[in-house]
Amino acid sequence: MSIPPLPPGLIQLLWFVRIVDAGSFAEAARQAGTTTSAMSKALSRFEQTYGVRLLHRSTHSLSLTDEGERLLSEGRSLLNDLERTESLLAELGSAGAAGRVRIVASTAFARTCLMPELPVFLRAHPEIQIELQFSDEMTDLAAHGIDIAIRSGKLDGWPGYVSRELFKFPWVACAAPEYLRTHGIPETPAVLGEHSLIGFRNKATGQVDNWNFKSPVDRKELRYVPRAKHVFDDGESAWKMVRDGFGIAWAPAWLGLDDLRAGRVVEVLKDWRCAAAPLYSVRLQRRLTPRRTHLVMDFIAALPSQWHM
Repeated sequence: MSIPPLPPGLIQLLWFVRIVDAGSFAEAARQAGTTTSAMSKALSRFEQTYGVRLLHRSTHSLSLTDEGERLLSEGRSLLNDLERTESLLAELGSAGAAGRVRIVASTAFARTCLMPELPVFLRAHPEIQIELQFSDEMTDLAAHGIDIAIRSGKLDGWPGYVSRELFKFPWVACAAPEYLRTHGIPETPAVLGEHSLIGFRNKATGQVDNWNFKSPVDRKELRYVPRAKHVFDDGESAWKMVRDGFGIAWAPAWLGLDDLRAGRVVEVLKDWRCAAAPLYSVRLQRRLTPRRTHLVMDFIAALPSQWHM
């Protein structure tokens, strides 16, 4: 069913309300940015079309007829409704950001990076409500009503979605000084097999993640398959084992930035560090994305640069 255009009579009725409220044709025309003649003709067309007279006109004054009194109330009600609707459209559109944003992120990233900074963002944007889900698995965004998924690595398993690179971060091989004093410092990935390694089991694949390096000599990439002595499917638990001196792990630097800065954990094989990895926001392909969603993505993209080493 087609939507009929707004009848000219309703538009002319709104002009009538403006004329009465302004007290004269000239003032109403000035406020509307048109001419007195155009305003007068609009009212005359309305009166001719509907066979009613709305105003008694004299050289110096205007007064309402009985019909004008009755229509003025309806006209003001229509004008108020239109102004209220216009305000709502502005609030829901680009001028407003109120509402809930549902985010899914890996447990380690959410706890380590999002949660410390989230209170500052929410104090600056009290109109935004956050629902944060902790999950390391691929999520059906539409089925679960998710606005943003925060993910790193390949996005081949996310067809039909829109991704945005938020920032890049390094992966580092690292260990506690206590462990290195006892077992020595590895000079190349080839000797890692002589060490106790701590692995991370990816819940999405069920496999222990490989470690990636880049040769400082020929810049060729090297994939190392760790024979891990200890394996965890939780990044924070794996990092705790590193900090407690149980071996070497390969992890995103943001996972233990405070420990790395304080020297409780140190990087090894720094010359073999691979290229920084991107972190993405993933969302449904929607032509119009609420401003609140863009604000949250911008917040995540602007998380402190001190994550990088």
